[in-house]
Amino acid sequence: MKSIEIKAELRKEIGKKHSKALRRKGLVPCVMYGEEEVMHLAAPENEFRHIIYTHDVYLIKLNIEGKIHQAILQDIQFHPVTDHLLHIDFIRVFDNKPAIISLPVVLTGSSVGIREGGKLRQRRRYLKVKGLVKDMPDNLIIDITDLKIGDFIKVETLQYDNLELLDPARAMVVGVSTSRIAKGMEEAVPEVEEEAEAEEGAEEGAEEKAEGTEKATDEGGDAPADKKSEG
Repeated sequence: MKSIEIKAELRKEIGKKHSKALRRKGLVPCVMYGEEEVMHLAAPENEFRHIIYTHDVYLIKLNIEGKIHQAILQDIQFHPVTDHLLHIDFIRVFDNKPAIISLPVVLTGSSVGIREGGKLRQRRRYLKVKGLVKDMPDNLIIDITDLKIGDFIKVETLQYDNLELLDPARAMVVGVSTSRIAKGMEEAVPEVEEEAEAEEGAEEGAEEKAEGTEKATDEGGDAPADKKSEG
């Protein structure tokens, strides 16, 4: 699994006013959730340019004032107009404890069905897996060479060393269809569509959401539920 080191600093203050001051300095307010502790951080926005706009998933080594903490991205909030980062949540992971991460799916091979005029239908571009960080690959490779028209691959048919797949077993990952049978395939194969993130209507609303996370944490609230990548 790819990794990247990001330098961050502990935040001495939290709240909307302080967060706005950080953003004016080019810093992003962050929160890292651990097993027992919650850390409020700030990091330069340009530190994230290599991991935000990519399909790759990274193990992030947060260098917090000289001490390294391993983490994965949990949630990212963007400015609705400028796309600047408003807030980032991390989940801390450990070498000796399983983590839950969504890894990208990579298709290989030249499908028999596609060569015969079929259409590729990829339903899942990421799959959620559970395992130790050391066993996490960069991506999940699926060979579609033998797929004929009308064939499909479901989660329950996939296996990867030392990893447990957590998506619904009968969910379709990829298949080959023609326009004549495409509708029939969709009705015959149960699937769970990936949820799309709702966009914020204005900057104030987006910032309120970001700061609401910090306020709930500061008052002893629970960490947010997993959305994109977990641990």
